[in-house]
Amino acid sequence: MNTTVLNKDSTSAGLPRPADPGPVPNRRPGRARRIAGRVLLYAALIALAVAILMPFVWMVVSSVKADADVFTIPIQWIPKTYRWDNFSEIWSDIPLLTYLENSLILSVVITALQVLTGSFAAYGFAKVRFPGRDALFVGYIATIAVPWQAYMVPQYIIMEKLGLVNTRWSLILIQAFGAFGVFLMRQFYLSIPDEISEAARLDGLSEYGIWARIMIPLSKPALASLALLTFVNTWNDYMGPFIYLTDNDLWTVQIGLRSFIGLYDARYAMIMTGSVLSVLPILVVFLLGQRYFVRGIATTGMK
Repeated sequence: MNTTVLNKDSTSAGLPRPADPGPVPNRRPGRARRIAGRVLLYAALIALAVAILMPFVWMVVSSVKADADVFTIPIQWIPKTYRWDNFSEIWSDIPLLTYLENSLILSVVITALQVLTGSFAAYGFAKVRFPGRDALFVGYIATIAVPWQAYMVPQYIIMEKLGLVNTRWSLILIQAFGAFGVFLMRQFYLSIPDEISEAARLDGLSEYGIWARIMIPLSKPALASLALLTFVNTWNDYMGPFIYLTDNDLWTVQIGLRSFIGLYDARYAMIMTGSVLSVLPILVVFLLGQRYFVRGIATTGMK
């Protein structure tokens, strides 16, 4: 309706004239503040990312330098001469291929076992009702707070009694189960409606079938997150292989690089070359699974 007609009608009827709303407030200052805050946030994130990536960039650049150019002041971010031969010489200086193979075997086997055991135990804690379930889960998760150094010695004695010291089985058995993996998978299973498993039980599907045919396909993001975290932790583990593996043929890449530092402490460029080669498998695994990793972390615990 026309506002002019309303104003005339209200005046003629003796009613008070509506107040003038006045000029529309300028919203540009608030929008400008939001844009400025977003720019500052992005600038802070970029500065933080540069600070985090700078050591890795320095490591990669140093891997193609001469030994005398690694610790120059100021840092030479662009080498004067590139020593690409470092990546070929290191394979003959130390048995790097054996170290990488041992690390890969341990990482793949332990990751597969933790994903299997963690998802299976998490299904029991999340979807199967039995007396004492919550108390047992709290007690199991509380073991995360116990440092490994507290039970490292009795664990080693057990492995020695079983004759598993200086074998891969010692590391595989002690890392095949993880409380963190159970916690991560249980939180994801809680986000899956109970009606799905109840309908499967009515159709005659067993608990093993529900876990294998329903829960596992629905939990791919969480499984990918658990697999990535376990693979990275196992690959970077130093203390476990250092304690249990004494044979040079069983050493992982972390122990091999440490022994390389002890033997060739002046060959800094070669040390950086070995470090770059040890990081490449982790980088490849993360790039392949980052989409599932982010999705699994973001959706875990959401109901």
